[in-house]
Amino acid sequence: MVSESEKLSKVALEDVFSSKGRVRILKLLAELGELNVSAISRSINLNHSAVKEHLKFLTKVGLLREKRFGRILIYQFRENNILAHSLKQLFKIWEEN
Repeated sequence: MVSESEKLSKVALEDVFSSKGRVRILKLLAELGELNVSAISRSINLNHSAVKEHLKFLTKVGLLREKRFGRILIYQFRENNILAHSLKQLFKIWEEN
């Protein structure tokens, strides 16, 4: 079984930031907390399937977690993950200045 920290250590920072769509999703979730796929798609003006792919990647590497309410998936940062928490803080600091 691969731990969360091992998953993240195997992904390069460049891979996380390689897509403007991923960065926009991370910034949005850092600001608003948690959203479903449709709300994310509308907010960042990116098509639904592209958003789903980015969310799948960000969840797989351990930065986000998903909660399911019936058929609705809600995404949010993994607060207990040091790298996810650090990214969230980075976006917060960046927006303040």
